[in-house]
Amino acid sequence: MLGSKPDPVLPARAEIDAVACANASGRSAAALGLPAPVFSAMSAVLTSGQASGRHSLRALRGLSTGTLYLLPRHDRGGAAAQRLWRRARQFRMEPAWFRLRLRAAGYRWQRFSVRPLAEYHALVSRLCGDDPALREQIARKHPSTGVFAVALGLAGGEFERVIVAGMSFELTHAYGANPEIAERGSAASKHADTDVMVLARLARRGDLFTSEPLVAERAGVPLVPAGA
Repeated sequence: MLGSKPDPVLPARAEIDAVACANASGRSAAALGLPAPVFSAMSAVLTSGQASGRHSLRALRGLSTGTLYLLPRHDRGGAAAQRLWRRARQFRMEPAWFRLRLRAAGYRWQRFSVRPLAEYHALVSRLCGDDPALREQIARKHPSTGVFAVALGLAGGEFERVIVAGMSFELTHAYGANPEIAERGSAASKHADTDVMVLARLARRGDLFTSEPLVAERAGVPLVPAGA
Protein backbone atom coordinates (compact mmCIF):
# COMPACT_ATOMS: atom_id res chain seq x y z
CA MET A 1 0.00 0.00 0.00
CA LEU A 2 1.68 3.18 -1.22
CA GLY A 3 1.03 6.53 0.40
CA SER A 4 2.04 9.99 -0.79
CA LYS A 5 5.14 10.55 1.37
CA PRO A 6 8.08 12.07 -0.54
CA ASP A 7 10.91 9.60 -1.21
CA PRO A 8 9.01 6.51 -0.09
CA VAL A 9 11.07 3.60 1.19
CA LEU A 10 10.04 0.61 -0.93
CA PRO A 11 10.62 -3.08 -0.29
CA ALA A 12 12.54 -5.13 -2.84
CA ARG A 13 10.72 -5.19 -6.19
CA ALA A 14 10.45 -8.97 -5.94
CA GLU A 15 8.22 -8.45 -2.88
CA ILE A 16 5.74 -6.29 -4.83
CA ASP A 17 3.05 -8.40 -6.48
CA ALA A 18 0.44 -5.64 -6.65
CA VAL A 19 0.06 -2.00 -5.64
CA ALA A 20 -2.75 -0.18 -3.86
CA CYS A 21 -2.85 3.60 -3.50
CA ALA A 22 -4.36 6.31 -1.35
CA ASN A 23 -5.62 9.57 -2.82
CA ALA A 24 -3.09 10.73 -5.43
CA SER A 25 -0.22 8.40 -4.54
CA GLY A 26 -0.78 6.78 -7.92
CA ARG A 27 1.44 9.60 -9.20
CA SER A 28 4.24 8.30 -6.96
CA ALA A 29 3.63 4.76 -8.20
CA ALA A 30 3.93 5.90 -11.82
CA ALA A 31 7.07 7.94 -11.11
CA LEU A 32 8.66 4.92 -9.42
CA GLY A 33 7.83 2.60 -12.31
CA LEU A 34 5.36 0.55 -10.25
CA PRO A 35 2.28 -1.09 -11.77
CA ALA A 36 -1.03 0.74 -11.89
CA PRO A 37 -2.85 0.14 -8.59
CA VAL A 38 -5.29 -2.76 -8.33
CA PHE A 39 -7.35 -0.46 -6.15
CA SER A 40 -7.23 3.09 -4.88
CA ALA A 41 -9.01 4.66 -1.91
CA MET A 42 -9.76 8.36 -2.26
CA SER A 43 -11.35 10.92 0.00
CA ALA A 44 -14.28 12.92 -1.32
CA VAL A 45 -12.32 16.01 -0.22
CA LEU A 46 -10.28 15.69 -3.44
CA THR A 47 -13.13 17.33 -5.37
CA SER A 48 -14.30 19.69 -2.60
CA GLY A 49 -12.68 22.72 -4.18
CA GLN A 50 -10.14 23.06 -1.36
CA ALA A 51 -6.60 23.91 -2.44
CA SER A 52 -5.16 20.63 -1.15
CA GLY A 53 -7.81 18.69 -3.07
CA ARG A 54 -7.10 20.58 -6.30
CA HIS A 55 -3.40 19.88 -5.80
CA SER A 56 -4.02 16.13 -5.55
CA LEU A 57 -6.56 16.14 -8.37
CA ARG A 58 -3.97 17.60 -10.75
CA ALA A 59 -1.54 14.84 -9.78
CA LEU A 60 -4.08 12.18 -10.86
CA ARG A 61 -4.19 13.40 -14.45
CA GLY A 62 -3.86 10.55 -16.93
CA LEU A 63 -3.60 7.79 -14.29
CA SER A 64 -5.80 4.73 -13.71
CA THR A 65 -6.79 2.13 -11.14
CA GLY A 66 -8.70 -1.13 -10.93
CA THR A 67 -11.31 -0.47 -8.24
CA LEU A 68 -11.81 3.07 -6.99
CA TYR A 69 -13.16 3.30 -3.43
CA LEU A 70 -14.71 6.67 -2.61
CA LEU A 71 -14.53 7.57 1.09
CA PRO A 72 -17.40 9.96 1.92
CA ARG A 73 -16.83 13.05 4.01
CA HIS A 74 -17.65 12.62 7.68
CA ASP A 75 -21.22 13.67 8.50
CA ARG A 76 -21.11 15.85 11.60
CA GLY A 77 -24.67 14.90 12.57
CA GLY A 78 -27.41 17.31 13.62
CA ALA A 79 -31.02 17.52 12.61
CA ALA A 80 -32.14 16.10 9.27
CA ALA A 81 -32.67 19.59 7.85
CA GLN A 82 -29.12 20.60 8.84
CA ARG A 83 -27.63 17.49 7.24
CA LEU A 84 -29.62 18.10 4.05
CA TRP A 85 -28.47 21.72 3.91
CA ARG A 86 -24.82 20.72 4.37
CA ARG A 87 -25.18 18.08 1.68
CA ALA A 88 -26.59 20.63 -0.74
CA ARG A 89 -23.68 22.96 -0.03
CA GLN A 90 -21.13 20.15 -0.37
CA PHE A 91 -22.31 18.79 -3.72
CA ARG A 92 -18.71 18.77 -4.92
CA MET A 93 -18.07 15.78 -2.65
CA GLU A 94 -21.05 13.77 -3.88
CA PRO A 95 -20.24 10.63 -5.94
CA ALA A 96 -21.65 12.00 -9.22
CA TRP A 97 -19.54 15.18 -9.03
CA PHE A 98 -16.51 13.19 -7.87
CA ARG A 99 -16.71 10.91 -10.91
CA LEU A 100 -17.22 13.89 -13.21
CA ARG A 101 -14.16 15.73 -11.93
CA LEU A 102 -11.91 12.66 -12.08
CA ARG A 103 -13.03 11.87 -15.61
CA ALA A 104 -12.32 15.49 -16.57
CA ALA A 105 -8.79 14.95 -15.24
CA GLY A 106 -8.39 11.91 -17.48
CA TYR A 107 -8.39 9.51 -14.53
CA ARG A 108 -9.78 6.04 -15.31
CA TRP A 109 -11.08 3.12 -13.28
CA GLN A 110 -12.63 -0.28 -13.92
CA ARG A 111 -15.00 -0.35 -10.93
CA PHE A 112 -16.35 2.41 -8.71
CA SER A 113 -17.37 1.61 -5.12
CA VAL A 114 -19.31 3.86 -2.75
CA ARG A 115 -19.99 2.78 0.82
CA PRO A 116 -21.16 4.71 3.90
CA LEU A 117 -18.25 5.89 6.01
CA ALA A 118 -19.69 3.85 8.90
CA GLU A 119 -18.96 0.67 6.92
CA TYR A 120 -15.29 1.61 6.67
CA HIS A 121 -15.22 2.34 10.41
CA ALA A 122 -16.81 -1.04 11.12
CA LEU A 123 -14.30 -2.77 8.85
CA VAL A 124 -11.34 -1.23 10.66
CA SER A 125 -12.86 -2.03 14.05
CA ARG A 126 -13.49 -5.67 13.07
CA LEU A 127 -9.95 -6.15 11.75
CA CYS A 128 -8.64 -4.71 15.03
CA GLY A 129 -10.67 -7.10 17.18
CA ASP A 130 -13.48 -4.68 18.05
CA ASP A 131 -11.33 -2.90 20.60
CA PRO A 132 -13.53 -0.45 22.60
CA ALA A 133 -10.65 1.99 23.08
CA LEU A 134 -10.07 2.07 19.34
CA ARG A 135 -13.77 2.63 18.63
CA GLU A 136 -13.67 5.64 20.95
CA GLN A 137 -10.58 6.99 19.17
CA ILE A 138 -12.21 6.56 15.74
CA ALA A 139 -15.28 8.42 17.04
CA ARG A 140 -12.97 11.34 17.89
CA LYS A 141 -11.05 11.25 14.60
CA HIS A 142 -11.37 8.64 11.90
CA PRO A 143 -8.31 7.09 10.20
CA SER A 144 -6.61 8.59 7.17
CA THR A 145 -7.38 7.43 3.65
CA GLY A 146 -4.10 5.52 3.63
CA VAL A 147 -5.05 3.47 6.69
CA PHE A 148 -8.48 2.74 5.22
CA ALA A 149 -6.63 1.48 2.12
CA VAL A 150 -4.53 -0.81 4.34
CA ALA A 151 -7.73 -2.20 5.87
CA LEU A 152 -9.24 -2.82 2.44
CA GLY A 153 -6.11 -4.72 1.39
CA LEU A 154 -6.14 -6.89 4.51
CA ALA A 155 -9.86 -7.60 4.28
CA GLY A 156 -9.89 -8.56 0.62
CA GLY A 157 -8.32 -11.97 1.13
CA GLU A 158 -6.33 -11.73 -2.11
CA PHE A 159 -2.88 -11.18 -0.60
CA GLU A 160 -0.80 -13.05 1.94
CA ARG A 161 0.48 -9.81 3.39
CA VAL A 162 0.30 -6.05 3.00
CA ILE A 163 3.43 -3.88 3.10
CA VAL A 164 2.99 -0.19 3.91
CA ALA A 165 5.25 2.29 2.12
CA GLY A 166 5.09 6.02 1.58
CA MET A 167 3.44 6.78 4.93
CA SER A 168 4.81 9.38 7.35
CA PHE A 169 1.81 10.59 9.45
CA GLU A 170 2.26 13.99 7.81
CA LEU A 171 0.52 16.01 5.08
CA THR A 172 3.55 16.01 2.77
CA HIS A 173 3.13 14.95 -0.85
CA ALA A 174 5.69 13.44 -3.21
CA TYR A 175 4.15 15.35 -6.12
CA GLY A 176 4.58 18.87 -4.73
CA ALA A 177 3.95 21.10 -1.73
CA ASN A 178 0.57 20.43 -0.13
CA PRO A 179 -1.17 23.82 0.29
CA GLU A 180 -2.79 22.62 3.51
CA ILE A 181 0.57 22.71 5.29
CA ALA A 182 0.93 26.46 4.72
CA GLU A 183 -2.73 27.05 5.60
CA ARG A 184 -2.43 25.22 8.92
CA GLY A 185 1.16 26.14 9.70
CA SER A 186 1.97 22.49 10.39
CA ALA A 187 2.74 19.33 8.41
CA ALA A 188 1.37 17.05 11.13
CA SER A 189 -1.68 15.01 10.14
CA LYS A 190 -4.75 15.27 12.37
CA HIS A 191 -5.25 11.54 11.72
CA ALA A 192 -1.85 10.56 13.10
CA ASP A 193 -2.90 9.38 16.57
CA THR A 194 -5.72 7.26 15.18
CA ASP A 195 -3.51 5.90 12.40
CA VAL A 196 -0.80 4.82 14.84
CA MET A 197 -3.36 3.10 17.07
CA VAL A 198 -5.01 1.27 14.15
CA LEU A 199 -1.72 0.16 12.58
CA ALA A 200 -0.43 -1.08 15.94
CA ARG A 201 -3.47 -3.30 16.35
CA LEU A 202 -3.46 -4.47 12.75
CA ALA A 203 0.20 -5.46 13.14
CA ARG A 204 -0.85 -8.09 15.69
CA ARG A 205 -2.59 -10.04 12.90
CA GLY A 206 0.72 -11.16 11.40
CA ASP A 207 -0.01 -10.10 7.82
CA LEU A 208 0.89 -6.40 7.99
CA PHE A 209 4.45 -5.16 7.45
CA THR A 210 6.18 -1.94 6.48
CA SER A 211 9.32 -0.85 4.67
CA GLU A 212 9.15 2.60 6.33
CA PRO A 213 11.30 2.79 9.50
CA LEU A 214 9.10 5.58 10.88
CA VAL A 215 5.97 3.41 10.67
CA ALA A 216 7.81 0.55 12.37
CA GLU A 217 9.04 2.87 15.11
CA ARG A 218 5.76 4.66 15.87
CA ALA A 219 3.24 1.87 15.32
CA GLY A 220 5.29 -1.28 15.95
CA VAL A 221 4.61 -2.67 12.48
CA PRO A 222 7.25 -5.30 11.57
CA LEU A 223 9.91 -3.88 9.27
CA VAL A 224 10.92 -5.57 6.04
CA PRO A 225 14.22 -4.74 4.31
CA ALA A 226 14.21 -1.86 1.87
CA GLY A 227 14.84 -2.59 -1.77
CA ALA A 228 18.09 -1.82 -3.51
